[in-house]
Amino acid sequence: MPTFTALQRLVVSVAILASFVTFLDGTVVTVALPAISRELGGGIATQQWVVDAYLITLSALILLAGSVSDAYGRITVMRIGLIAFGLASVAVAAAPDPLVLIIARAAQGAAGALLVPSSLALITTTMRGEVQSRAIGVWTAFTTGAQLVGPLMGGLFVDLLSWRFVFLINVLPIAVNLILLAKVQLPQHPRTIRVDWFSGVICALGLGALVFALIEQERMGWSSPAIWIPGAVGILLLAVFLLRQRGSDAALMPLALFRVRNFGWGNLATLFVYAALSLNGFVIGVYLQQGPGLSATAAGLASLPITILMILLSSRAGAWAGRRGPRLFMTVGPLLMAAGALLLLTVGSDFTYWWQVLPAMVVLGLGLSLTVAPLTAAILGAIDEHRSGIASAVNNAVSRVAGLLVVALLSTIVGGTLDLDGFHSAAWVTATLFAVGGVVSWIGIRRNPAAETAADSVPS
Repeated sequence: MPTFTALQRLVVSVAILASFVTFLDGTVVTVALPAISRELGGGIATQQWVVDAYLITLSALILLAGSVSDAYGRITVMRIGLIAFGLASVAVAAAPDPLVLIIARAAQGAAGALLVPSSLALITTTMRGEVQSRAIGVWTAFTTGAQLVGPLMGGLFVDLLSWRFVFLINVLPIAVNLILLAKVQLPQHPRTIRVDWFSGVICALGLGALVFALIEQERMGWSSPAIWIPGAVGILLLAVFLLRQRGSDAALMPLALFRVRNFGWGNLATLFVYAALSLNGFVIGVYLQQGPGLSATAAGLASLPITILMILLSSRAGAWAGRRGPRLFMTVGPLLMAAGALLLLTVGSDFTYWWQVLPAMVVLGLGLSLTVAPLTAAILGAIDEHRSGIASAVNNAVSRVAGLLVVALLSTIVGGTLDLDGFHSAAWVTATLFAVGGVVSWIGIRRNPAAETAADSVPS
């Protein structure tokens, strides 16, 4: 297994901490929503927008952030993002009413958009080949673990302290990362890339309007002008955005990237796999509280086996994929997760976690551990390191949009109510999405020539 140099270890640590705060905050809030609603009021609308305000700005601005990262340097952009995220977190924790809370959550998402592309770009800039695959595996284990352990941490803080402390979890890791970031000495990135700010605004407004329509249509209906007008405007703006990308020499989402086989097919696999992950995570966390009546902490603990397996296996899976190629892992992993989702069909009215949920969590954890690091390495390893920031941003935008869309369609998927029948319907849809992701990977993914060369050059 390849070893890291001192600089590479520092880079991996910085990248993990930077992404950790973003991914953790995207999930830790879920179990805090009832407590927020009780204290600040606003009912289910407040709960929805506390989650969605963060996800909309994160997904809408991440493409622009990737281009900014390439143009102005990863370290500079990451430092700005960390400071802004910390300030927004404090504002959320101190929010006196729902409006301030939602605005601060949107600011958190915008700051988080600066962190993810620049953190992965630091790895892809300083490492290639098998070392890069292992680094991405380590990064994946901890950042995905943050997403999975988030509900548990949130539940503990809500049950033992206050929902406000949930949003202060990130302050300490942000401070530590700013100190570590000052020690990273890399050559200054040449500022020769022009940032298309106008396209960034179009993309953000278009995606925001479309997601607004998808989320609110359940309450207002598609016939309402407050729904179909934003939906139509969103689609129009996104179409204009794509047209601008075709002829722009400073494209935020260079469409030529998708002609690179692993990048194009890998992002298609990402769309299905992350839609399934988002649907599964949301449904598990909510149903276990509303159905069997578990506490917030117990509902968070339900997914702990996935976190443990991710931490234990993701680094190894990344290294294995670096030597053997990502195709097999990106196929077997999602198919295993599809089997894990089907195991959730055993959940019944006579609920028992150990026999009905735990086996599914173990299988899901094994599949996820085999999938995520090879998937990320295949996509980013296919792109030149000078465009790694925008490549990372595109891939992260695809995963965030996948989650947004599937959660926005949740009512349709579960048949209007997340009861036991709705839970089973969600399990079928989740399994289907995972399976499609595995098939797409088998059809489209091949070994990156650069990674193959690097692996062949490693002495046995």
